Amino acid sequence: MNLLTHYSDLIEAGCDEAGRGCLAGPVVAGAVILKPDADFPELDDSKKLTEKKRYELREVIMKEALAYGIGIVTAAEIDEINILNASFLAMHRALDQLTVRPEFLLIDGNRFKKYRDLKHVCVVGGDAKYQAIAAASILAKTTRDRLMEEYDQQFPQYHWKKNKGYPTPEHKQAIAEYGITELHRKTFNMAIQMKLEF
Repeated sequence: MNLLTHYSDLIEAGCDEAGRGCLAGPVVAGAVILKPDADFPELDDSKKLTEKKRYELREVIMKEALAYGIGIVTAAEIDEINILNASFLAMHRALDQLTVRPEFLLIDGNRFKKYRDLKHVCVVGGDAKYQAIAAASILAKTTRDRLMEEYDQQFPQYHWKKNKGYPTPEHKQAIAEYGITELHRKTFNMAIQMKLEF
């Protein structure tokens, strides 16, 4: 997970989001600036790690990173601006939280809306290639998972503690039985109720 050679002398922040493909809950993004000499071999795409390992690494990242930020965009906001723009907004909000100003951004994925005057590069599968993106991925996913577990206490019939708001068969069945909540993304669920099979 070496830095991009051309920008290796700049302060870089890795950015990633979690929850883009969900039916309910927010989209959450992380932004992380690691110390220049930091090396965390266990950092990887958050989806490849066990839940226990993600939370262990979360604590390490929050303790050892030069700076980190977390951005949240609600389901209502997603319905207003669409999920792509919401993902960009979540990343921008995470970057706003950084106490150290980055000079260059590493973005997971293939699209991004420019943040201020900073140069950036989009890296498909970046959370498996760059430690700063992997760290951001872990912060985003663990933050979102905790939120969905809290929401599960309010709406247990949707099993969010287990499915985290993703379109599992049990989640879709619950929508068919109980309808949707204020935490569901209405722009997603209109299409789901019309064409997805249960």
